[in-house]
Formats: sequence, structure tokens, C-alpha cells
Amino acid sequence: MTIRWTRLALLTPALLAAAVTFALPARADLQICSRMSFVIEAAIAIEDKGAAATRGWFRIDPGQCRTVLQGNPPGETLYLHARALAVYGGSPLPQRGHANFCVAADSFVIADAGRCGRGQTQARFTAIRPSVTEKGLVAYLAEEAEYTDEQARDAAIQRLLTIVGYDATPIDGIRGAKTDTAIAQFIADNRLENTAAGRSDFFDVLIAAAQRPGGAGLTWCNDTVHPVMAALGIEDKGAVTTRGWYRVAPGRCLRPDLTGKPRRIYSFAEAVNAAGSAIRQGDRPLAWGGETVLCTRNVKFELNDHRDCAGHGLNAAGFASVELDGRAGTTIRFK
Repeated sequence: MTIRWTRLALLTPALLAAAVTFALPARADLQICSRMSFVIEAAIAIEDKGAAATRGWFRIDPGQCRTVLQGNPPGETLYLHARALAVYGGSPLPQRGHANFCVAADSFVIADAGRCGRGQTQARFTAIRPSVTEKGLVAYLAEEAEYTDEQARDAAIQRLLTIVGYDATPIDGIRGAKTDTAIAQFIADNRLENTAAGRSDFFDVLIAAAQRPGGAGLTWCNDTVHPVMAALGIEDKGAVTTRGWYRVAPGRCLRPDLTGKPRRIYSFAEAVNAAGSAIRQGDRPLAWGGETVLCTRNVKFELNDHRDCAGHGLNAAGFASVELDGRAGTTIRFK
């Protein structure tokens, strides 16, 4: 997937400093608008004379805009970082950009974002040049599909319905009979009013459903006090593809997206601390898996070859084999 942040993607670094300078109206609040098929959280960075400050997270639903800065930007350069909600698993947004600044896991304002303190990590930010409009400054987040606002909303509904276990594929932003049937079934199963799909909080309803145990497919539930990073293996015609990492917050459940209708999947998970390092219980990591050895890596991954993990610079992990039972679903609890 290609994320089209701004038209700056084709500019060279030498031209970047000049490109992000723009004429401002008398008062220019900054809005971020999303035409993506994911519910996202955004953070902004403002750099001035070599110093940078960051602020986040701002949740932005598909097809919606949100004001993230009131008044004219006080710095020379604006930057943006976006991440998909944890319900989607490992962030599907490519994090290519121009600079690294500090962020925190929850809502934050960091005055000196060049040096990360306790509980802060670096994230990759992209320099942006917002468009000047009558309403102020606007920066758009978009996908290669170039959805309209309405198409982005429909594609996002399709994506979350698929995660919850309803067949709303393909995820294309087109409201056909198949999507309408999936929406109607979801509404009926959850005893919602017929017009629920048009409500402003419908994404909240879908996300809550994706975080509940039960339902079709696989659900991970984290009963520990630690964040858990999980990886999934999907078997298709004898071959296994592993994918990770999915972050399951303490006390929450997450249902990973299962492409197709696999009868067998593989699951591995480990508890981590705030810095992302594995938590140990005695002389062993606090982990949940099994006897099937498959490859992973430390960062986001999707792997198809599981021969000689170490020889390919990968990690080997023992995955548990899980048989899926159609619509009944399977829940794995981390305790």
C-alpha cells in the first residue's frame, strides 16, 4: 500500500526546505484530513531553528478532518506521523519520512522532541506542505486507491467488518450488495438500529466488536498487566505465511484479519515492557506458543520462507497450531 502524504514525495532533500515554506492567511488553523481505509492516529512536529516539539495523538476517522493546531504554525517546518489503531495489528502504514522525533504511547506534548525521555520512543515523521484554503491549512492522508471521502469511509467499514468476521471483501470502497449484506448482518447480530451504519460513532461500534472475544476467526485476549506483541501464521495449500506484530493492550482483545477462511493458523506472542523488550519470567521470556518453528523478525514482517531462519537473519519462534471452527471462532488468552 502506498500512502500519499503530500506532493512533496517527489522532491529532493535539497529542495525540501524551500518547499515547505508557504504563504499563510491572517489566521490559519491546521487540519489533517484522512481519505484512508483505516482509523488512524496522527502526531505533528514543529521544527524551528533546529529545535522540535511534538504533539499527539489525534484520532481521525476515514473521510473526516480534525484540527490539530490552532493559529499560524509557530515554526519553520511542519511534520506529520500517522499510525493505524492497534485493532489492525502491525501498522500497515509505511513509515518513510524525513526526520525522527520523539512520541509517547498515549496523548503527549513533548517540548524537546529531539531527545527522548522515559516512556518515549522515536518515530519517523514526514515534512508536509499543507494546502491553503478558506478554512485554513489542510494536509491530506491518502492511499494509492485515491478514495473520495465517502469511498474511504466505505472501505474502512469493509476492512473492520472483515476483521470482525463478516465477508465484506473486496476492500475497495464500493458499496455493493455483498457489503450491504455484511453490514445488515452485523447490525442484526449486534441488535443495532437499521440506520447504525450512518452514525458518527459506527467506527467505535466496529472497533469494540473487533476487540471482543468470540465471533468468527481468531481472537487474542491479553489478561496480563503487560502489552503483548503477537504474530500470526496462516496455512494455505501446505505453505505458511507469518505476519506480525500485533499489539494487544493489557485487558483488551484483538481479532487479527484472516485472509480467506483458513482452517488452521499458528499463534505466537510475548509480553514486552515500555521499551519493547521481552519480559522475562525467571530464566525464560514470558511468551505463548507451541512446537511449530516459524520465522519472525524484530520489526513489522510478512514471511513465506521458514527454512533456516537464522541463516536469513531472522528469528525462530515456536508457534502453537490452532484449528479454527468456522463461525464459532477461537479465543486465545494470554495469562
